[in-house]
Amino acid sequence: MPKMKLLHSIFNNSDLPMEDRNADQSNTLLSDFLSVLNSVSSVGANPVSLGRVPLNNPDKMTNKMWNCTHLSTMIKLMRNSSEASTCYMRAFVAPLSWETLTTQGEKNMDSDDYDTLLLAVEPALLSMPPKRMTLPTRVEGQNMKKMMKMLQGVYDPMSEDQRTQVVKWAKEQITENYFNCSLRPSSNSRSMLMERCKPSLKWLNLEALNMMGPYLSRLAPGDVDSSPKEKLCEFFRTAQFRSTLSRATQMNPSLGNKFLQKFQECFSGQMEFAEHVDKLGTLACYYYDAPNLTPDLSGKLLSQINDCNNPRITKLKKRLLKSVMSNSNSANALALSELGSSVTLLSPKQLSMIPGTDLKEFLKTLGPNIQWTKAQLRTLVKKQLGNKMCKDVSSEELMALWSVVEGVPSCMLKHVKAQEILNNTEGLKNISMRMRKGQLKAMLQGLRKNVETSELVQKLPGPLLRSISLNNLEKANITSFNQVENKIWSLPQAAFLAKKINDLRQLKYGRLRSILQGLTCKMMDKVADSDIKDFVQAIEETPQWLSKVQVCAARKLFATLEKQRPDYYKTITVEELNDIPTSLLLHLLPSTLKDLPESVCPVFLDKMEVANLSSLPLRGPSRPALTQRALLCLANGAALSALTIEDVSRLGPLLCELQPSQLRLMAPDVLNSSLQAMASCHHIPQRNRAALFQLVNQTYGDPSDWSAEVMESLGPLLLLDDDAISALPNKPWMKDVLYFLKSRMSRASDALKKKLFDLITPTTSNGARKKRAANSNSNGNGNGNSNNNTDSNNNTDSHTYTNSNTNINPDSKNNTDSHTNPDSSNNPDSSNNPDSSSNPDSSSNPDSSNNPDSSSNPDSSNNADSSNNPDSSNNADSSSNPDSSSNPVNAENPTVEIIEELGMNNVYWTAEQLNIISMDTFLATVEILGSISGYDADQLAVLSKKATEAFGRVSQMNESVVTQMGCIAQGFSDSDLETLAFSLDTLEEIARCSWNESQIQSVWKAVAKHNSLTAQQLGAAEMVALNRFICGLSSSEIQQLNMDAFKDAVGSLDSIQCSYEIAQQLKSLAVSAFGDPSNWSEAQVSDLGNIIAGLNATELASLNPSVFSFLSKTCVTLIPPENFAALSVDQLEALGPDNAAMVTNEQRAALRDEQLAALERALTGSRDQTENTGSGAPSLNVEGISAFMKPLLFLVMGLLLL
Repeated sequence: MPKMKLLHSIFNNSDLPMEDRNADQSNTLLSDFLSVLNSVSSVGANPVSLGRVPLNNPDKMTNKMWNCTHLSTMIKLMRNSSEASTCYMRAFVAPLSWETLTTQGEKNMDSDDYDTLLLAVEPALLSMPPKRMTLPTRVEGQNMKKMMKMLQGVYDPMSEDQRTQVVKWAKEQITENYFNCSLRPSSNSRSMLMERCKPSLKWLNLEALNMMGPYLSRLAPGDVDSSPKEKLCEFFRTAQFRSTLSRATQMNPSLGNKFLQKFQECFSGQMEFAEHVDKLGTLACYYYDAPNLTPDLSGKLLSQINDCNNPRITKLKKRLLKSVMSNSNSANALALSELGSSVTLLSPKQLSMIPGTDLKEFLKTLGPNIQWTKAQLRTLVKKQLGNKMCKDVSSEELMALWSVVEGVPSCMLKHVKAQEILNNTEGLKNISMRMRKGQLKAMLQGLRKNVETSELVQKLPGPLLRSISLNNLEKANITSFNQVENKIWSLPQAAFLAKKINDLRQLKYGRLRSILQGLTCKMMDKVADSDIKDFVQAIEETPQWLSKVQVCAARKLFATLEKQRPDYYKTITVEELNDIPTSLLLHLLPSTLKDLPESVCPVFLDKMEVANLSSLPLRGPSRPALTQRALLCLANGAALSALTIEDVSRLGPLLCELQPSQLRLMAPDVLNSSLQAMASCHHIPQRNRAALFQLVNQTYGDPSDWSAEVMESLGPLLLLDDDAISALPNKPWMKDVLYFLKSRMSRASDALKKKLFDLITPTTSNGARKKRAANSNSNGNGNGNSNNNTDSNNNTDSHTYTNSNTNINPDSKNNTDSHTNPDSSNNPDSSNNPDSSSNPDSSSNPDSSNNPDSSSNPDSSNNADSSNNPDSSNNADSSSNPDSSSNPVNAENPTVEIIEELGMNNVYWTAEQLNIISMDTFLATVEILGSISGYDADQLAVLSKKATEAFGRVSQMNESVVTQMGCIAQGFSDSDLETLAFSLDTLEEIARCSWNESQIQSVWKAVAKHNSLTAQQLGAAEMVALNRFICGLSSSEIQQLNMDAFKDAVGSLDSIQCSYEIAQQLKSLAVSAFGDPSNWSEAQVSDLGNIIAGLNATELASLNPSVFSFLSKTCVTLIPPENFAALSVDQLEALGPDNAAMVTNEQRAALRDEQLAALERALTGSRDQTENTGSGAPSLNVEGISAFMKPLLFLVMGLLLL
């Protein structure tokens, strides 16, 4: 709550025009505000209350506020005050204003009051849970236009669910206001007062189009047919159309293609339509068949498709680029400005011809997401720096290179002048975001020459700050919490700082932020009851920093609350439950959840609706217990069949935990809505997937018969089944829709990648395709049965869908023009990826968001073992297949266009197909082919042979060639590898290739020779640049490494994976550097990463149990089973859910029964939860019981009959 001094300053604000206030008005306004606030607020009533904006009794607040005669003036006064000073009041008044608009009715206020209330509602709309955004029941005449104008103003920050809800509401209002018919369900009281709208109604007229504005992007394709052609064409020609489409940044392929088709019909031919390409906006992403255009029109269209991420559009971009460049031999400043991000399509030769001054200025204008090829980077950096590649560079010169900084040699970054660059905080942040680990360490090395670490801690931003080693952080002379607050630290740094600040007795919980992730349970248990308010508020404000193993924070809060009175949770009030942060409420014991009184159900459901389940173990008892309690609250003793769409939407992410048997009990319309909402789930329990997919099939029919619209809506559920993906037909729209779905996933399955490959190369022979499918299914990497995986390692768990669902009528499965209802209920957490951190196959680690170099390998799904390559189909008799190579000119041959569109999916070409790549095609695409890490031996043999044909003998290949070849170099012999010119700056890129141990040793020898390095000469920057190739050093060389440099580098080597023998050598070095493992802290264990796997059984057993939750997930799998078996019960329990999920079958097999029980407790997060909550299905009634008993009865009957 704001201080009185601040409130006085606001209500005495001199910016308010004098004619709008009188002498006593300021005091009266303040008195009214405080009166309303105090009458509805519970602040101070509860010792754990956090002083949030009180919104528990909106009716009471609305009545009091609306009866206040000064509400309009108060709102105007806030709008004339600074944003910071009125933040609390805006948050307070906004929901009241919205409640007034939606309940009082427009007839109860004049036009000025209505306009004033609209000005105040924005914060309320943006903070509402998507499923509970209440819109006015009826808005008439000019007020409808005002309301839509206000809603257009908040379109950008709105969630997809909210936008969909606005579209549904606007359609209802437009039809009722202007056509006197209703689109509402027949059961709705308003729809009973007027006729139902006919399907043929042309409601989307020019006025409706203008009111919809950017919300047009959320329409269903069928809605576009509801617009009269002449009105749609008139709208296209208006100036408002351009601004509307510029804001509609995302549009489903089916809707985009529908709009594009309709607008093209407004013109007599393609060229006439092409005159208007500059206003297409997001529709341009589907304009594949654009005719040949003039350079001017080509430039305009190119600017429209710059941000399109559909691989199919690259071909058009290249054609347009060629047209734009046709008027000159080189790009000048004007041409560059037209190209925008499409400048990346220029060849290195074309880039080298751009005048240096023009290029320098243009590079400054590019956004942070620009992606260059290695050859382009090399050309651009050389163009700007000339022969200064490893010499001093000024701050100004370096900042001018920020969009190509990943191509700047690390040796140059060591010479950056600290005093010049440290004062440019924003520039330093931008440039460091694009740097590799080795570059960051090299720049730090240069900065530390003239600046103390304490100053660097204060001034360094982002990735550079997180690259400071623990060894140097310890030297930073941190004596105050003020020195380290308001920064984003890595996990090892946070653990170090948490201990440091705790020892100084300066832990200020409300200001911890990222340091929160470094708190141990021991520290949390010592939080004084008097500090629990600040501690809980810190968690509520930054729940993203709370890990699964920090449930002890919840335990501490619950214990403190229980001290207030006996049976606290059995008698908990609405206000008390509301004061518990949702992120902690999730960890209530199942037995406690059952005891919650029914009176708190509304608040409990409110919290579950917006909950983020990422802190809950996938297999823990909390998920089913929460689901059971929520269902009991919703059903209130009734059958599941009585639940409404609105009821089920209140489950939020818990909907994803429902069993298909429960879904089957729901009414048809509720089932339809629920399945569409589940398409946005981040995680669906593995045990439910087969039955869920069967239910989807029964409800919507065979996916092969789905329309594009149904596929867009339900596709994420289809992607759970590899067999269903493989069986999809090659329909004209299929590629667009699969690209659309893939763009909304954090990681695509192998089956989806293979399907896209087959769609892009449609004339591939059946024989070759069947061979690929058979081999990929036999090696386990592309198993068609997705249900054979477990929760702990199935990649689907890490999928993130931002699905723009529409309500699909199951009865119109195959009707592409079926009328759709945009009122879908998406998962409110769809913008986040709550379960990716719990997926051991996900490439991100708990601190990946803080580390610019922890981004996932673009081809990380391809296993280093070639036997797991999804395209290991190159057997001896493949050459006998007449379809595989008999026609060297068919579409099956890899061309430049096909290879560019396939990207990482080029891994699915057979060796025979790769062999017929022409030399020109190979030279044009060598970097794409070289970026793939999952080739098998046959594919590598073909590609490496082509490399020697293209570039000459291996020993003659220069740095540029070696850089472009990338993973293709794996096909060379060890002796050839030792002769290659590997630059230190290229090693991080190729470290993700599938090198074997002898190849790693050969690469190190080549690096040492080419760069004139010895083990003794390796500094911290060089060690980090070596990445996994540090594993190629011999035992004697590892012993020669500089100890100080190793201490500085080790935190950036955390993800390297060496053989156990080499890991033991690195471990010995770590012991020399950091002392006996039994004394290693949480920060040190986290910093050492995979090197911990080199500890022997005795050393592992000596580690403090508290450090085990700080182990990196990848480290767990590297520990030999015999060493893993030495862990105690306490150590295994302390692993936490994420690490426990990484334990291999071999490691499990080495454990005793009590160890396995401890591991299971760690996996489920149930160290303190002994109850068995079963599946989480509530025993609601006979209907629910029978659903579970029928399968069991059939099983028993079957056994009796045997």
